[in-house]
Amino acid sequence: MSPSRSQSPPCHHPPRLRPGGLIGVISPAGPVNASDLKPDLDLLTSWGFSIRESSHLYDRHDYLAGEDEDRLSDLHAMFMDSEIAAVFCARGGYGSFRLLDRIDYDLIRDHPKILVGYSDITALLMAIHKKTGLVTFHGPMVRGLSSVSDDSIQGLLGILSSDQPVSFDLMKGTPLISGKAEGPLMGGNLSLICHLVGTPFLPSLNGAILFIEDRGEPLYRIDRMLTHLALAGQLGGIAGLIGGQFIDCGQPSEIDRLLMAVASDLAIPLVTGFPVGHGPNNLTLPLGMTARLDTRLMNLSALKPCVT
Repeated sequence: MSPSRSQSPPCHHPPRLRPGGLIGVISPAGPVNASDLKPDLDLLTSWGFSIRESSHLYDRHDYLAGEDEDRLSDLHAMFMDSEIAAVFCARGGYGSFRLLDRIDYDLIRDHPKILVGYSDITALLMAIHKKTGLVTFHGPMVRGLSSVSDDSIQGLLGILSSDQPVSFDLMKGTPLISGKAEGPLMGGNLSLICHLVGTPFLPSLNGAILFIEDRGEPLYRIDRMLTHLALAGQLGGIAGLIGGQFIDCGQPSEIDRLLMAVASDLAIPLVTGFPVGHGPNNLTLPLGMTARLDTRLMNLSALKPCVT
């Protein structure tokens, strides 16, 4: 029986990525060329992983990576394939939203796997967690993997393969409101989170540590999106707030001012400038994991292993 719209099933974790594992690559959103991915796929194979490209990986239909039914078929096929250890998304762009009401969530729940992506893939990560309880991973995608920082690479491989709880050093961020918070880690691209409001695919943010990031949005749009979330009743119950990278969104101090206003009204801890999202520094975060945020110690830690 499918979960209700108001509740998510119990949180469960995918099997970890082991040395030599098989990684499936899909394009659920925008299109990519083979030449775009070659250096990044070569990098994955140089680490000892095998690659299975989805049947429609390089399809193109206007601004989408092929027809909806083909992108959906690739997603389902990767989760059905018992040899696949992890599913990496090729890129973001736009298109994930078009799949949400057609996904076979029972299939994904019954065949749990690592799923990694960010930006437009936020919609997939959050919807799959909401409907199945599966921990998903907000982190680097295949395109551009060869140009992200060493910390990002180590973070990605570490969190997907470790049988121990992971911890994130927040020292590169800025603590704006001191305090501690504990709750499920939720978030991703701010624009995508806003668009999920009013759909059955947004997990509850009540009690959550919310992380947000974006790219190419003027300051007034960031303000409007935060205001929209507040008016929609999505921010009133969050336990902590983490501001990621806001690339080409105006002055970081102005972004901080907006986030400070939100967190001050809620009397919750706030750290900004965390290296997650668009940009060469993009640490992988486990969406749905219970975590502890301490802005005094500048630490974010998962309380259990993210994979089994």
